Amino acid sequence: MKRPVLVAVFALCQVIAAAAQDQPLAMNQGQMNRLDRDGNGAVDRPEYQAFMASAFANLDRNKDGSLRSEEVAQVLNAQQFAATDADRDGKLSRTEFLNRVMADFKSADRSGDGSLQ
Repeated sequence: MKRPVLVAVFALCQVIAAAAQDQPLAMNQGQMNRLDRDGNGAVDRPEYQAFMASAFANLDRNKDGSLRSEEVAQVLNAQQFAATDADRDGKLSRTEFLNRVMADFKSADRSGDGSLQ
């Protein structure tokens, strides 16, 4: 598996796990550095959203525009998957996925300035 995919999967796991447990998003410094594309020392909303959109695309192995449980079985347990599947149709749309991870970003942005530091 390529390194960017591993990073994306790792970040995804943390985000979804935190969401399923109603905990705020937390990233270590190494993860922050990978997501901080402009090198300003913070991960802003557009950087995070672009990263997570890429993570979704990488996880969508069959390229049907949704994530099925078998596509993410190695990174999400059933509870995490269900917590993200807002319409309960058994798959995660790009919108469901991004809504969840961006809601987590907002929760983690305690200063409300649109960035994580």
